[in-house]
Amino acid sequence: MTSSYWGIWGDVPNHLVRLALAFLFALPVGWNREREARSAGLRTFPIVAMASCGLSILAIEILGERAPEQARILQGLFTGVGFVGGGAILKSGSTVHGTATAASILNVGVIGAAVGFGFYDLGLILALANFLVLAIITPLKDKHKEPSGDNAEPRDSGKSR
Repeated sequence: MTSSYWGIWGDVPNHLVRLALAFLFALPVGWNREREARSAGLRTFPIVAMASCGLSILAIEILGERAPEQARILQGLFTGVGFVGGGAILKSGSTVHGTATAASILNVGVIGAAVGFGFYDLGLILALANFLVLAIITPLKDKHKEPSGDNAEPRDSGKSR
């Protein structure tokens, strides 16, 4: 059924499947970040993936399946996703936290776009790789951190300089 008011209802099942896959592919990454008490977690990651997927679907519906203008849609999408990821990065003294979370936010944006454009295999591979890096490499990294006792910055005594 096609009309200017109702849109193309025949595509609804396809859209729902793509959005659900984007959600499901991002969920383990969000779960990992939530479990680690990071700034973004179970809500942020699936939302970013679904928004990226939705924008990709919209680009296909408006511009056509292989339109060159879709590059501009992706460019704008990743500017926005980068902005969200940048909010996850925190600087505390001489250390920076949240870069893995920010990179994961960018990755779920790519996952959502890949699924939105119909590249389910790419979305799944990116989701698995992201989850495995966070689940396996992060604990290895944490084991090899230097004790902070000798390298800690001196505390501020409260005196102004």
